[in-house]
Amino acid sequence: MIETWSFSGKSVLIYFPTMTSRRLFLKQSAAAGGLTLAPMLAGADHHKKGKPLFEISLAEWSLHKTLFGKKMTNLDFPRVSKETFGITAVEYVNQFFKDKAKDKAYLGELKKRGDDLGVKSLLIMIDGEGHLGEAEEVKRQKVIDNHKKWVEAAQFLGCHSIRVNAHGVGKSDEEKAANTTKGLRGLSEFGKEHGINVIVENHGGLSSNGKWLSRVLKNVGLPNCGSLPDFGNFGNYDRYLGIKELMPFAKGVSAKSHDFDAQGNESRTDYVKALKLVLDAGYRGYVGIEYEGGKLSEEAGILATRKLLLRVRDQLARNYK
Repeated sequence: MIETWSFSGKSVLIYFPTMTSRRLFLKQSAAAGGLTLAPMLAGADHHKKGKPLFEISLAEWSLHKTLFGKKMTNLDFPRVSKETFGITAVEYVNQFFKDKAKDKAYLGELKKRGDDLGVKSLLIMIDGEGHLGEAEEVKRQKVIDNHKKWVEAAQFLGCHSIRVNAHGVGKSDEEKAANTTKGLRGLSEFGKEHGINVIVENHGGLSSNGKWLSRVLKNVGLPNCGSLPDFGNFGNYDRYLGIKELMPFAKGVSAKSHDFDAQGNESRTDYVKALKLVLDAGYRGYVGIEYEGGKLSEEAGILATRKLLLRVRDQLARNYK
């Protein structure tokens, strides 16, 4: 776990691998004497005065190997996020509680665990419910209906959004865009009734084309239909252009990470450049960590991404309000 401690008026982040190491630290500190120390808010992302430029959340997919390996469950996610990584806002993935969308007892337990820990539920990432851009109206409506239970689950958990995919069906890009627009509009109208946003991630295919997806979102024309720009899911499309094109619609941001250089920078994305585009768009919400690398363990990769986001946030704080 990560905790912020105050030593003679100065704040320091300390990583405790286990509760035993934390207790040993406390014992040794007390024995030393003369030190004024006190634990501050566990897992605080920002210990300076004033509101930070953005908050940090954790996408559950960052732990997909651990979850698929049955080393933790979806119910454990809020606790792991806070106690292991010091992050108090989470983004769920429906794959890890696929059959629980209508299970109020399960959702109630998940919500209680988050509330008890002070962990905020932000959104649910939805996969496997079909293509919202189906060409045939009957099929498209079936996909919309498949997503409705997740809108209701998100509302129950206190989330602001569900993340969906935009894979259109059609003979041309224009036809695919038109069908996707219809599907998103239909689902977003239902989401509006429940106070839930429907947000689209650049997630392969045409959705990774910033120009195509931004045009679709503009044509949907509903305030609760937006984007979730992902730093790393643009394929061959210019990722920085894509971020810029999608940020006007953003209701969340995904800081995808894979590997890091010796200085702790992400090897595929210039985080300074990417986050400048985010901030230039006026966005001041959560930036979610989504680690997908293979060289570092999931835990180490998440911590490395968190460290990088904090460093860049402090660096950019001089230029933004």
